Amino acid sequence: MNAVRTVLGDIRPEELGVCDAHDHLFVSSPRLPGQELNDARAARAELEAFGSAGGAAVVQWTPYGMGRRAADLPALSRATGVHVVCATGLHQAAHYAAELLTEVRGGLAEVFVSELTEGIGTSGVRAGLVKVAGGFHVLDTHARWTMTAAAEAHRATGAPIAVHLEMGTGALDVLDLLCGELGVPPQRVILGHLNRSPDLTVHRQAAGAGCWLAFDGPSRAHHATDWRMPDAVHALAEAGFGHRVLLGGDTVVAAARSVDGGPGMPYLLRRVRPRLEATLGKEAVDRILTDNPARAFAADWHREAGPA
Repeated sequence: MNAVRTVLGDIRPEELGVCDAHDHLFVSSPRLPGQELNDARAARAELEAFGSAGGAAVVQWTPYGMGRRAADLPALSRATGVHVVCATGLHQAAHYAAELLTEVRGGLAEVFVSELTEGIGTSGVRAGLVKVAGGFHVLDTHARWTMTAAAEAHRATGAPIAVHLEMGTGALDVLDLLCGELGVPPQRVILGHLNRSPDLTVHRQAAGAGCWLAFDGPSRAHHATDWRMPDAVHALAEAGFGHRVLLGGDTVVAAARSVDGGPGMPYLLRRVRPRLEATLGKEAVDRILTDNPARAFAADWHREAGPA
């Protein structure tokens, strides 16, 4: 069945609703000491605020080993009425202790497939996508390893693959690897952080290849490209690629949550949405927030259990 795999089970794509296509309720990393998202009450308040602003779904891109708290997600989704999609996958090596990487070195694809089909740990929560990452303008050995495992997991399950592009760079290298060498259909690949490198030529090339382009991260105080994002999205729409665009908030530190004084998840609908509507029109933005994520995160889940 073609479905979006949420933490409460599979749903029809049209049930997803208005979607924050890239965000985090929980995340921790040694690169962000003391800034972890690890408070369940704050996560619930943030989801409630997003729902009150008109949001219906949040895709959490937090991968394996980074404090996903998968067992807490079903209760949060039930309590708030907001769909939540959880990720498996692996981020850049800098986000992990060496011992953790050693643990999964011999069977990373099997970890991904197990979390997509059987569940994450003992939680029973099944992931709905695989998240991996590139480097700044390069794909190092770690990135190639994780993307190869992601491609294997995709072939075993049908799961979409979401890619963190460091500072928005390396999009075409990622597509060369995933869709060229590894044979993943481009419509199963989501490229994140395109707003951080507003290269309109690369955007059109990536969209023309058939992948999804995520513009996310208005919560990031150290990225000064928000003002360029509407022009970049408008340029894609004018070129006929509005149907390949996704929008997200990418809240990764506690201070960025709306409940802690930051813009948080509601900002996507409170400020980004009307700003884009002024540029693209309401109908186009509605499609970007509903129809596009429904297609990007839906999969034909053709394997339900067992390792790759």
